[in-house]
Amino acid sequence: QEVGSIIGKKGEIVNRFREESGAKINISDGSCPERIVTVSGSTSSIFSAFTLITKKFEEWCSQFNDVGKVGKTQIPIRLIVPASQCGSLIGKSGSKIKEIRQTTGCSIQVASEMLPNSTERAVTLSGSAEQITQCIYQICLVMLESPPRGATIPYRPKPQVTGPVILANGQAFTIQGNYAVPTQEVAKNPLASLAALGLAGMT
Repeated sequence: QEVGSIIGKKGEIVNRFREESGAKINISDGSCPERIVTVSGSTSSIFSAFTLITKKFEEWCSQFNDVGKVGKTQIPIRLIVPASQCGSLIGKSGSKIKEIRQTTGCSIQVASEMLPNSTERAVTLSGSAEQITQCIYQICLVMLESPPRGATIPYRPKPQVTGPVILANGQAFTIQGNYAVPTQEVAKNPLASLAALGLAGMT
């Protein structure tokens, strides 16, 4: 649902964002509960793309706010950053990350653990669309100054149906805890398709 707000009908929104920003914007397929939005290009085109993406996402998130809530909508976005670059992003004794927080007003948290089967870590941002865009710009500058070291194994979300699938009487079942659940029920279950609130991940 979240990523659908920036794709639009037949991709019309994301195509417009590509044209206006000049950035390449790729979105991973929909077979997983998490979708990865990859934005690449010059720093200025990435900044333009994220300005458009975060404003659209802010509109989408605002519908869940309490009526009459004061202040701008706070939106969460999770970036995926090679672990070898996270040290530069944090800085000595946390100096760089503190500086970015202070200059942008954006909350920024770097995960201590790497994402499953990868050498990348999640960097979670929270703030208004403008604060997040400014924060991403600062992160781009750090990433340009400190390129990744060694090979990066990218994070790939797993497809929605996990665990062994059992066939019985022509029906496929997947194991969830102590129960065998028909696979179509897994697809219908809204909890099975909820990704973490926010764009699943961006680089």
